[in-house]
Amino acid sequence: MNLAKPVLVVMGVAGCGKSTLGLALADRLGWTFKDGDDLHTPAAVAKMRAGQPLGDLDRAPWLRAVEAWIDACLEQDGGGVITCSALKRAYRDGLAAGRPWVKFVFIELSPEAAAERIGNRRDHFFPPSLLASQFAALEPPADDESVIRVDGTLPIATMVDEVAARIG
Repeated sequence: MNLAKPVLVVMGVAGCGKSTLGLALADRLGWTFKDGDDLHTPAAVAKMRAGQPLGDLDRAPWLRAVEAWIDACLEQDGGGVITCSALKRAYRDGLAAGRPWVKFVFIELSPEAAAERIGNRRDHFFPPSLLASQFAALEPPADDESVIRVDGTLPIATMVDEVAARIG
């Protein structure tokens, strides 16, 4: 494996714009895109639809599926973008373990802004009532993690420019 391109994991709480930014990044870079929400188990989706937050055990199969997607992308020499809340350090450590080409893009957004965005979403399984659980679980990335931080209130084009400049 001689990688020239990383795999970007666009992360943050629900409503921060992961899918929008991830798709825009993949489009700009000409890379493969995967919405990590599509990898949740049916049981996890049903639980969230019912207004119940996911715990570590609920997220474990999903995180393994995200890891499998990353590994498949790395086997093709990288150049992929996937969305994943990656709220806890342990989750990010697992996603990056043995994968030095994985870089996280953390979309920072206030609870109020995230709540407004979730309130405006249609046809998504994540109800606004679960947002507080996301912020409660969030362990913002530390300086020793491979992370690019972006302000979630900026226009998508500006965020794409910032990330593209940082990955070279």
